[in-house]
This record gives sequence, C-alpha cells and structure tokens, in this order.
Amino acid sequence: IGLPNAEKPIFRAYSVASPSWDDELEFFSIKVPDGPLTSELQKIQVGDTVIMRQKSTGTLVLDALTPAKRVFMISTGTGIAPFASLLRDPDTYEKFDQVILTHTCRDNAELTYGQELVAALESDPLIGELTGGRVTLYNSTTREESARMGRITALIGSGKFYTDLGIDKLNPETDRIMICGSMHMLKDVKELAESLGFQEGSLSHPASFVVERAFVG
Repeated sequence: IGLPNAEKPIFRAYSVASPSWDDELEFFSIKVPDGPLTSELQKIQVGDTVIMRQKSTGTLVLDALTPAKRVFMISTGTGIAPFASLLRDPDTYEKFDQVILTHTCRDNAELTYGQELVAALESDPLIGELTGGRVTLYNSTTREESARMGRITALIGSGKFYTDLGIDKLNPETDRIMICGSMHMLKDVKELAESLGFQEGSLSHPASFVVERAFVG
C-alpha cells in the first residue's frame, strides 16, 4: 500500500489482516516516526486516499498445507497480521482441530493487538462457534520485562514452550507450522522446523510448514 503524497508514491508490503470474507480491508502497522511511508500513513484521516496495488501476493496460505490436528502460527511484531486474517477464516477450523498462535515482541504494549484479537474470537458472529476452546495465544517479550520472556525459538528449544502449554512436542505427523515476522525469526524457525522433519509446502506441493516470503515485520 502507499499514499499519493509524492510524484512517485512509496509502496510497502502489508499483510491483509481482515478475513477473506470481509467487505473491508484491515492492516496492522507500527508507527515509525521517520519512516518513508508510516511517518505519513499514521496521519491519515477518514476520507483520505490510500493506494493499493492491484495484485496481492504471498506464500502464507492454508492451501499450501495438508490437513492436520494442530497448526502453529508463529509470529513476531506486525507479522501477526496475516494470522489475524486466518484466525477469522472458517477454513482454518475445517482444516485443523487446534490453533496455537505465538506472538513475540520487544515490549508488552506491542502484544495488545494479538490479545484483543483472540479475546474477540468467540463473540465473532461468523466464526465464534467454531473457535471455542480451539485457539491458544502464547506471548513473550524480548526486551521489556513480562510474565514470559525470550525468543520463540529459545522457548521451544528449552522445552518451556511445551511445558507452559501442556502439549506434546512438534511432530510433522500431527502438526503444521506457519511463520511470519522478522527475517532472523523466519530463518531460525524454518531451520528448527526442518530439523524436526517438517517440509516446506507450496500451492503446487502442499506440505507441513510455510513461510511468508512477501512480508517482513
């Protein structure tokens, strides 16, 4: 998306956070004071024009995964945005029995969006009855002190992730993984998944994990 405030508008990749059935588009962004786009985007008012390129792209899609018992949605920062869409998509609950969303940020305030999102699921008029007892949110911070601290790879590697949630370890026979966030996290979780026997999927060859390559947040 971009703004018509320059001779050549600046575009940045944003994941659509609204569900596919919605008649409105929702995006989730942080405010970067000196950012080429967000420094102006944060000032927009109702009625202002926002430019969108006509063709969307992305690799974080349900059709790139085969059905399984559990799906783990691993996110950092604004990388939670596509999961905001998928959590409100009925197809997610057709394909998986349990959804575990992880969200890791530097500070506590950055976790609020995900907390409010998950809290509102059961009262959603379309998918509320599908989500009851099936969605778990697992938060952590890496800078500001909180109830749970650490990068998600460290929490998984130490076993704390499994102990905290009271769940079995990741298993490609029963689980699927979706990853979106910082480049460093994408690389580390991808390597972790592959070390456990997970295989990266695509639309042409669905498998057991996918990485969002069109967006980094």
